Amino acid sequence: MSTIAPDYVKTDMGSIQIAPEVIEIIAGLATVEVQGVAGMSGGLAGGIAELLGRKNLSKGVKVEVGQREAAIDVSIIIEYGNRIPEVASDIQKNVRTAIESMTGLNVVEVNVHIHDVHFKQAEKPIEEDTSAAHRVK
Repeated sequence: MSTIAPDYVKTDMGSIQIAPEVIEIIAGLATVEVQGVAGMSGGLAGGIAELLGRKNLSKGVKVEVGQREAAIDVSIIIEYGNRIPEVASDIQKNVRTAIESMTGLNVVEVNVHIHDVHFKQAEKPIEEDTSAAHRVK
């Protein structure tokens, strides 16, 4: 994940610097909160997107941070059955709101990359062993 270190913000009491990793974690949290997101994607490794858990929220997030602005790229795995444009729009809104409210940075763009579709595992019904009951009459 490539990041650009931001410039220091000078105040009367000193300077403030927000590490790019902080922005990545905020963006990751805001992304997985959205309905329809199965998880973050670390990218395509060998053509297969891996599903990452909540411990790796900064995985699948790339940020470019300046003194007053930030640009975010998030790579996700979407749950099957959700409308991709709606989920992507919700991610963009949620990420922008979270970063702007927590850091004061102006988010100039949030790019959403869908790397995979996650299919929910259908629960198998428990089959009763009825073979013995049918053999004896």
